[in-house]
Amino acid sequence: MLKNDKHIIYNCVITKEGEIFCSLCIELNVATEGTTQKEAKLNLIVAVKDYIELALENNIPLIRELPAEDNPLNNDDEIIEKFKIETNVNVEEYA
Repeated sequence: MLKNDKHIIYNCVITKEGEIFCSLCIELNVATEGTTQKEAKLNLIVAVKDYIELALENNIPLIRELPAEDNPLNNDDEIIEKFKIETNVNVEEYA
């Protein structure tokens, strides 16, 4: 995860399990799936946005540690794509 001003950049991956594409935001431990790689990626972008809004509105931790054994970067899962999601978190809006 990288921070710059009001922007946070999260690391994400897409793997494939059978016919389903699974997408995961590593730092937030938010996951989605889709029938195509593009659908899985778009679903994750929406899920990350929704999670951040929920976390800020309900004062719950934003960062949720992903157990090392579940991190595709640490095991033999075949990673189809690595990408980053950049968010603009304006905390003043939620204060």
